[in-house]
Amino acid sequence: MELSITLIIIVVTTLVSISGFSSHKIIDDLIFYPPAVSQQKQWWRFLTCGFIHADWGHLIFNMYALYIFGISVEKAFMGIFGQNGGLIYLLLYISALIVCLLPTYRKHKNNYYYRSLGASGAVSAVIFCFILLDPLQKLGLIFIPIMIPGFIFGALYLVASSLLDRRSLDNINHSAHIWGALYGVLFLIVASRFFSGYPVLENFIGQIQGWLRSF
Repeated sequence: MELSITLIIIVVTTLVSISGFSSHKIIDDLIFYPPAVSQQKQWWRFLTCGFIHADWGHLIFNMYALYIFGISVEKAFMGIFGQNGGLIYLLLYISALIVCLLPTYRKHKNNYYYRSLGASGAVSAVIFCFILLDPLQKLGLIFIPIMIPGFIFGALYLVASSLLDRRSLDNINHSAHIWGALYGVLFLIVASRFFSGYPVLENFIGQIQGWLRSF
């Protein structure tokens, strides 16, 4: 029986995050701090910040979302890419941790007051891969009993994240959510074209067209 990459990521992230809850040094060493990257060349922070979280709520929410969507996406990748599915899925997650922070880095590279942590950008990439593969699967927010097709949920999520990012009224890096989500879609489309014959974009469009014709 093969080990689930999703579960391995969850276990590692949970262990590192819990360690960080009681150690300021771990947080300081791993957190995304743009000036440390631009001036001290600590490029690893793009990656390591995705394995620490602000508190238990932050950690549980991200890991729960990763478990719910990641297991399905990982299995889908195995079906689409065969024996390379696990490696490509891992590449998606790791590269999303980095790519989702590039706009943040450009904006805050000399901002000594800015810090960011958490796996939300990479989790968003996984969720949007799920939506791309199954756009009609109904999704909703926790504790809100309203479910809508995934492709509509995804569009609303991007709009809401964009508005929240512009207002900057909280300490959440909404930019990472947006770019992580968009990167997840682009990654799967490109990977499918080069490493599989699976027509992911065509299937996505076809499912939505079929849904629209049902009205």
